[in-house]
Amino acid sequence: MTQPAKIHVSSEPVSRLSDVKSSAKPSVVRTFLRGRGSSAIADGTFKVLVFLCALSIFGIVFLIAYELVSRSQLTLSKFGLSFFFRSAWDPVNGDFGALPFIFGTLMSSFLALLISVPFALGVAIFLTEMCPKWLRGPLSFLTELLAAIPSVVYGLWAIFVLIPILRDNVNPKLTFTLGWTGFFGGSNAGYSMLAAGVILAIMILPIISSLTREVMTSVPMVQREGVLALGATRWEMIRIGVLRNARIGIVGAIILGLGRALGETMAVTMVIGNRPEIVKSLLAPGYTMASVLANEFSEATDDLYLSALIEIGLALFLVTIVVNACARVLVWAVTRGAPARVA
Repeated sequence: MTQPAKIHVSSEPVSRLSDVKSSAKPSVVRTFLRGRGSSAIADGTFKVLVFLCALSIFGIVFLIAYELVSRSQLTLSKFGLSFFFRSAWDPVNGDFGALPFIFGTLMSSFLALLISVPFALGVAIFLTEMCPKWLRGPLSFLTELLAAIPSVVYGLWAIFVLIPILRDNVNPKLTFTLGWTGFFGGSNAGYSMLAAGVILAIMILPIISSLTREVMTSVPMVQREGVLALGATRWEMIRIGVLRNARIGIVGAIILGLGRALGETMAVTMVIGNRPEIVKSLLAPGYTMASVLANEFSEATDDLYLSALIEIGLALFLVTIVVNACARVLVWAVTRGAPARVA
């Protein structure tokens, strides 16, 4: 009976492998971790640094508010809180009130949101759900490019292009059809609250659209497929499966666009007409808080005049805080503090 052949396994490769392991140098990370010693000091230092970074936000807000309040003491002591509810603006006689500027800021921002939000949502939905691949890249690039254009360029374009279109074509038709409402009556000079709202809408449209598109893109594809599998149409899929789950981010994008509209200066100053009046008609000139600061701050030689302008800056600061707080309350009212539900 033949014996099975014995298979000789050499241990030489194993020994060579062990030699290679023993001769290999330790990695840089391992060397650092072995030689660093205790990490308690490093962790404590890092914790203190990031805490100071977070605390600096409160410090910056406090310093801004303190500086605005301290430098507007003259008008605060003379007019009190009634400064924010008075319509007079007479630097010669020292009679000041911020109500026309607050009205112009809120009205122009509201008009901008009313015009831009539907267009921004339409652009975001098209780019996310319906746009062909060959067009998606160039269209997205052009949309984001609009946000990088300086505001003074928008203002120049509005003076030479937008205002003639509004004055010669749009405003007469609005006056003829909707003049009975009182919102489109009076003179038709072109420089008006409506022009400011339109140019602001164009400026904040790319911001709202880009952020909304990013939020809609982050919605999982499972949501879309699940709604379509239940027999929904394409519009129902977008409305229920996408927009419903992205509503918190969409509201956040609108809030950011509103913040840009509230603080915009140059473009609005060039087209709004700069007249401190509270008029019902959107075709009449107006004034905003940012515009009056840009126009008249360099001309304020009197201490009371300068204090009034700084208090208008304080009013802009307070209006921004109040509007954003109301927007946060709106988000909470829509979501009740809970994350978006699964469709």
